[in-house]
Amino acid sequence: MKKIASSAMLTGFVAIFLMGCTQEQQNKIGREIQNWTGTNGVLEFYAGDKLVRRFIHIDKLSTAMGTEDGKPRPYRYGYGVLDENLNMQADPGEKKVYFEVSDYAGNYIFFEGPR
Repeated sequence: MKKIASSAMLTGFVAIFLMGCTQEQQNKIGREIQNWTGTNGVLEFYAGDKLVRRFIHIDKLSTAMGTEDGKPRPYRYGYGVLDENLNMQADPGEKKVYFEVSDYAGNYIFFEGPR
């Protein structure tokens, strides 16, 4: 019974804490939790309405930061498996690669993998 009470108190405290945060602070907390727990991300690139490139099994997309000034750079980077045949699975021969995505890039979407 004590575990249930302490769990309820913790849940209540977290809820009150989050209510006092701005939306941006809540988003930042959520991103930090995801960075810690990881995700099974998928990054897709489109030319018009046609899918042309897909990366799967991405842990996270990171914002590049300047070495000297520490300011964010206009691109994201990460590691993922290049899904060459676009079948949403890592087939033999499809390897994990480094990639960069410019803020000025065309149409792309990043989402949690369904599998």
